Amino acid sequence: MNAPEKLPQLTDHGLLRFLTCGSVDDGKSTLIGRLLYDTKAILVNTLHAIERTSKKRGMEAIDLSLLTDGLQAEREQGITIDVAYRYFTTGTRKYIIADAPGHEQYTRNMVTAALTADLAVILIDARKGVLTQTRRHSYLAHLVGIPHLVVAVNKMDLVDYAQEVFDRIVADYRDFAAQLGIEDVRFVPMSALAGDMVVERGDRLGWYRGPTLLALLETAQASHAERTENFRFPVQYVCRPQDSANPELHDYRGFMGRVESGSIAVGDAVTVLPSGRASRVKDIQVLGRSLLSAFAEQSVALLLEDEIDVSRGDMIVRTGEQPDAVRQIGAMLCWLSETPLDPRRKYLVRHTTRDSKALVAGIDFCMDVNTMERRPAEALAMNDIAKVSLKLAQPIFPDAYARNRSTGAFIVIDESTNNTVGAGMIL
Repeated sequence: MNAPEKLPQLTDHGLLRFLTCGSVDDGKSTLIGRLLYDTKAILVNTLHAIERTSKKRGMEAIDLSLLTDGLQAEREQGITIDVAYRYFTTGTRKYIIADAPGHEQYTRNMVTAALTADLAVILIDARKGVLTQTRRHSYLAHLVGIPHLVVAVNKMDLVDYAQEVFDRIVADYRDFAAQLGIEDVRFVPMSALAGDMVVERGDRLGWYRGPTLLALLETAQASHAERTENFRFPVQYVCRPQDSANPELHDYRGFMGRVESGSIAVGDAVTVLPSGRASRVKDIQVLGRSLLSAFAEQSVALLLEDEIDVSRGDMIVRTGEQPDAVRQIGAMLCWLSETPLDPRRKYLVRHTTRDSKALVAGIDFCMDVNTMERRPAEALAMNDIAKVSLKLAQPIFPDAYARNRSTGAFIVIDESTNNTVGAGMIL
């Protein structure tokens, strides 16, 4: 009997979180539906359900946008309101897709989705070109530090797949991107409805020699791969098991949390903030199993060689890489609440696992995302984005958002309602 043939080993390119955004009716939901459909990521029962819905609407072909426009209000209006998340895999990479709303009044939804994205796909209707909402979403993607932008010129089937239309849009967008300082941007023409240049190349865009959208996604850098990041471990929980039948657990003290950035190994020297006490990593555990090292986005328990008082909200860092403890921060703040920001009120700032009461020390300016102009402001309304200064009652240990998106971000909470009312990026 012949030995079984070995299957080729596929390279795992890591998880990629990406966002689709753009103006209303540019085809964002249809594009995601096409990606899921052509990569065979749709369950049979889901496919049958949207086929039935498409027929009820009198459509001959399946309406792929139904895969993401899940809210009843969205289906009735034919638009996306909330951020819809979808997951799929191609065998070489796992993906989390966020379908952001295109309407201006839902800017806050787009910002919250963009804060964790590694790449943004900005759709442009080939018939309309670069619009105000295209500029708005491009600015927001750039503001929140998304490292890669892909401009997808969609609906090429409605302009007879004309190369001159694509070239004109590329030139217009490059001029705008240069004004914002956007450098890493790729362009691809496509028809999400017909499937050209999404997963398969199709046969109607022969003049385009570049990669398909999926090929760009497959080769984009994964999370935390842009730059070397310092080790940051906010403590979520201190584990002290109480098991009289197991005396070995009597002295067990594990600090549980998620590695927000960087890596750590057994034996590495670490410092606990805010106390500044130093020790070394004795063990790294997951579900009782010991590891030699831990990396970004792993949830682990760290055991230290020395008895140190550590609580939730403290941060463990590699010795020599400590961030500054600060009580005042400057940040770009997106206001998410329908209730305007009141500079006279106290709010709660949550940075990693640490909470601190905060006052607004000043609003430097509010950014008009339509004109890119700065205007003075004494308060912030929903969807406003402004540069602010915050005074904190307790110190936090941030990095600049441009260097570390995990420890450079925070949220603002209204203590009276416990609602999240703002999202900020530390400058």
